[in-house]
Amino acid sequence: MSIKLTSPRDDPGDTLPSHRTNPSHHVAVPESKDRSFLSAYKGFVAGIFSGIAKLSVGHPFDTIKVRLQTSEKSHFRGPWDCLVQTIKKEGPQGLYKGATPPLLGWMAMDSVMLGSLTLYRRMLHEKVFSNPSFRPGKSAAELASEKLPAFGHGIAGIMAGSTVSFIAAPVEHVKARLQIQYAAQKKDRLYKGPIDCTRKILKTHGIRGLYHGLFATLLFRSFFFCWWSSYEVFSNMFRKHTSLSTPSINFWAGGLSAQIFWLTSYPSDVVKQRIMTDPLGGKLNDGTPRFRRWRDAAVTVYRESGWKGYWRGFVPCFLRAFPANAMALVAFEGVMRALPE
Repeated sequence: MSIKLTSPRDDPGDTLPSHRTNPSHHVAVPESKDRSFLSAYKGFVAGIFSGIAKLSVGHPFDTIKVRLQTSEKSHFRGPWDCLVQTIKKEGPQGLYKGATPPLLGWMAMDSVMLGSLTLYRRMLHEKVFSNPSFRPGKSAAELASEKLPAFGHGIAGIMAGSTVSFIAAPVEHVKARLQIQYAAQKKDRLYKGPIDCTRKILKTHGIRGLYHGLFATLLFRSFFFCWWSSYEVFSNMFRKHTSLSTPSINFWAGGLSAQIFWLTSYPSDVVKQRIMTDPLGGKLNDGTPRFRRWRDAAVTVYRESGWKGYWRGFVPCFLRAFPANAMALVAFEGVMRALPE
């Protein structure tokens, strides 16, 4: 049975994602299939605009992060030096190198992530957390009226992260290879752009080559547990202890939970970037591969720089996390409110 999400606590204008599409905040009453479909459709559509906002705000930070993560220590003295050198040698457009894949990719990724997150939350609430078989001692009606706990949001986050990884892996792979091309002139680069990069990888290494780093991507996105469980905690805290408007709650909870995510996941992202920028070899003629397994890349990072190596480039990433993800959720909510009921 599908459910309609209602709550006497919420006014009609309240459009926080968990209020519109998340059963954790509402009493369950019967819902039509059309309403259930519309709820899911809105999540997927609004996610597209979330991706656009995230890229517009966050890509320059991401370029600095990837360059710091993958370059020799002597190449850049730090984030500011990397920023100055990039603009000086390549112009401001250098900060948006590799932006086309994530522009298209993040629209798709955020659509899939936020849309599937909504569906997984609903599924977990209906099939697990409201199921007396898993939680004896309470009736089905009592369980259905309870909120999905933060742990449930975290599990939904892992599931959504795994789902979107199959889109994210090739997008991030192409983006990373474009971002570490330092030549100012296109004729001096191995890849002329995202299409050329994708074509060359497919031609020489096939689909497997394009999905190079998939396992590392799945591992990295397992930390979505921390993101979406902390988002629920922050949202509840702000609703309980402040008089902030719903968009303000989206902004602050979204930004803070994104920083929690990066604090926990960043070392795995460093290893992922090393793997994705490792030469593929063969007829591509881009060098000799160094890492056969995820463990090889992780050990190499430690051997080269110690534990600090796992945090190289963290400052621009951390600075980016709040505004990019906060604005992404604001955009998501704006579109959710604009779409017809």
